[in-house]
Order: sequence, then structure tokens, then C-alpha cells
Amino acid sequence: MNCVKTLLMSALALIAAGLVRAEEQPVPEALPAGQNMYVIERDMPGLGQMNAEQLKAASQKSCSVLSTLGPQVKWLHSYVTGNKMYCVYLAPNEEVVREHAKLGGFPATAVNRVSTIIGPKTAK
Repeated sequence: MNCVKTLLMSALALIAAGLVRAEEQPVPEALPAGQNMYVIERDMPGLGQMNAEQLKAASQKSCSVLSTLGPQVKWLHSYVTGNKMYCVYLAPNEEVVREHAKLGGFPATAVNRVSTIIGPKTAK
């Protein structure tokens, strides 16, 4: 019985690992026409001191606003620092990104369109 349980757990882990790899992050060059990637800089003093519940509430607010804007805007992820947040979004234009910020009640200090992504693999 333990062998079956171990085999089942191993299979589930492999499936889960495959799902993680299947959802790779998009790159600007491969986005469909009319879709762009943006990095949004948000000045938010004290952000780095927010606890998990506060960050969860902020994430829920963002997702709620995104659902009203429709599938044209997608939040990929954000980087939280001491007093700033850097968010990566897919959207058709800067105006929609700024509308999301306005409706959510959080700043969009700078909105920058991403033209390409580089990293260590670029050097090879």
C-alpha cells in the first residue's frame, strides 16, 4: 500500500511540475498584436512593512478591478520593496493600465512599455 501511495504522490508531483513549466511567462516579442507588456512603478511609502493580510487585501482589490476591466488587462506579478512596488502587466495600452490604478486607488507613478527581456541566458 505504501508503494502505491508513493507512486501516486510521485505522479502528482510530476504533473504539477509540468503545469508550472507549461505556464511560462510571456515575452513582449511574442505577444499578440495590440497587446503590450508594461512595468508600473508605484510609490507607496511603508509598503515593505505591510503584513501578509494587508498584501492579500491589496492583491484582492487589484484582482477585483481587473475583473471589471475584462480580459484585456492581465497582472503577471509584482515586486514589493521598502517604499515602492514594481508590477508587470499585459495590456493593450498605457491608458488602461492607468485606469486600473485609478479604479483601484493605488498610484501609477510611472508606466513603462517593455520592449524586450534580457537575463543571464542573453549573454550566452
